[in-house]
Amino acid sequence: MGAKPANFTIDIGIGEKDRKAIAKGLSALLADSYSLYLMTHNFHWNVKGPMFNTLHTMFMAQYTEQWAALDLIAERIRALGEPAPGTYKEFSKLTSIEEVSGTPKAMDMVRLLVKAQEATAKTARKLFPLAEKACDQPTADLLTQRQDVHEKTAWMLRSLLEE
Repeated sequence: MGAKPANFTIDIGIGEKDRKAIAKGLSALLADSYSLYLMTHNFHWNVKGPMFNTLHTMFMAQYTEQWAALDLIAERIRALGEPAPGTYKEFSKLTSIEEVSGTPKAMDMVRLLVKAQEATAKTARKLFPLAEKACDQPTADLLTQRQDVHEKTAWMLRSLLEE
């Protein structure tokens, strides 16, 4: 019979209720981020038309950045003492991003990515007041960085839609 695992109390200066609430918000951000990653990678593979090279390259840069961010978000959830969601089933329940059916035309891909980038930025922004109230600077810093990336990427994508 093995020894019982130690049960350590997390004492990082953030109460359990706030830690759990922040982790829940970060789980929604992780789900949006994963959904956005998957959409962007799908569009990278399937884009075609006169803007193929530009979009194919741009989408690769975006999904590569997004992939790295997934780990940062999940590890922050774990640092707060909660399990990070990691299945399609969990992500589909938590995400605010609607899954795309079929293969949209290139500029429709751009429009869909603008919407998904903005949705992910809003999910991060929604959690910020709670992180700030709990004096959770690491989460606040992560949220600020993610908002910046998503807002800037949405702007760049929107610029492609200008006439």
